[in-house]
Amino acid sequence: MSKEERIDSVIGKGTKIKGDIKVDGATKVDGAVEGNISTKGSVIIGKGSVVKGNIVCRDAIVGGRVQGNINAQEMIEFQSGAAMLGDVVCKGLIVQKGVFFEGNCRMSQKTAKDKT
Repeated sequence: MSKEERIDSVIGKGTKIKGDIKVDGATKVDGAVEGNISTKGSVIIGKGSVVKGNIVCRDAIVGGRVQGNINAQEMIEFQSGAAMLGDVVCKGLIVQKGVFFEGNCRMSQKTAKDKT
């Protein structure tokens, strides 16, 4: 996530959403989402948050738990304490110490969004 990019949507702590989310800009999740998240910008999954669904984005920073696949056009960063149960596709990957990752990773110059 670039320093100039602003967060357009925030799902606050204690908030639970059931259903798909589509946003043009950056999204921050501090609550729980059961559904897919699709954005042209960045996705930030805060510590203590849970996402059960697939994520399609430009960049992702994951501090919480994701049960689903992440397809990012650029970078994915897993912060210490994060849990990822699913596959990831990205151009660059950062995994800090203390991350649980169960799934596959494919790093490619072309992501699914590039092929469409």
